[in-house]
Amino acid sequence: MAAMSVLSSKVLDQLGQQLSAQPSRWLVTGCAGFIGSHLVETLLRFNQEVVGLDNFATGHHRNLVEVQALVSPAQWARFRLLEADICDAAACQTACQGVDYVLHQAALGSVPRSLANPIATNAANIDGFLNMLVAARDAKVKRFVYAASSSTYGDHPGLPKVEDTIGRPLSPYAVTKLVNELYAEVFGRCYGFASVGLRYFNVFGARQDPEGAYAAVIPRWTRALLLGDTVTINGDGETSRDFCYVGNAVQANLLAALTPNVAAINQVYNVAVNDRTTLTDLFAILKAELQQTHPAIATATPAYGDFRAGDVRHSQADISKAGTLLGYQPSHDLQSGIRVAMPWYVGRFSQG
Repeated sequence: MAAMSVLSSKVLDQLGQQLSAQPSRWLVTGCAGFIGSHLVETLLRFNQEVVGLDNFATGHHRNLVEVQALVSPAQWARFRLLEADICDAAACQTACQGVDYVLHQAALGSVPRSLANPIATNAANIDGFLNMLVAARDAKVKRFVYAASSSTYGDHPGLPKVEDTIGRPLSPYAVTKLVNELYAEVFGRCYGFASVGLRYFNVFGARQDPEGAYAAVIPRWTRALLLGDTVTINGDGETSRDFCYVGNAVQANLLAALTPNVAAINQVYNVAVNDRTTLTDLFAILKAELQQTHPAIATATPAYGDFRAGDVRHSQADISKAGTLLGYQPSHDLQSGIRVAMPWYVGRFSQG
């Protein structure tokens, strides 16, 4: 499988020019994960100093190997890996030393995982988050940008989702992500600590793990189609999501870290594209994209199973706040993002 860069947009290019003129030191937690590895790649391409923190509970060394192949030797030399757990407060303090910006991605994701093991989810997502907040505050970092979640909207039925209107959480995972926002808000009020939360909506792209019980829908289905396995849709197929390409999430992280707009700080933003795709339509999109190079996939049909516990029925984001205060401009919609990401999955799982 050939490594490839998938991150490019007008906004990112502008941010790159800004960063190249003023190199900084960044900490990316969860650096070997899906989104974290893309953040590391982008920052190194912009010639930044990057510290990566990961315990490899859900991240993979292979993701960092891919990043190394995508940057120059001089850029890779600016990366330092700390293999440690955010539940270790001392490790968090060490990681934050001398850092200008923290991009906190480390967490135990997945609603089903949190239902199966709420204690582990709480430990990583709340205890670990608080350790990172305290360490970043003590190190006097300029900005702390953290991965929030659309799961925070819970059972609120309104569409599109607006940041200041949420419902009741539907899973332990959603509880932990809501607590993250509350802690960040309190640290801003009590300590004057600058943070920004990014509520991700179903981020997808290359390096997203397609294997295991808690794999996200796009990589899981893509792998199944390529291997000739049956795709199972949870529920009636009318559940809908605002799928967001990883390049959009990278852009949002850098904008949140670098914005000079004081009004944009200590806020939470939706990161998505303000669109909604049903699971049945998603299957059709993936099938159409893959059958161009794998004609046999044209005959694939999905199976339908039970609804998944803890899932939100519909999700769509209002992204006007991020656009107004951060200058966020999604570079990819669902179909263009799939088109860019698909060669990675084909290279990894194609049978011919």
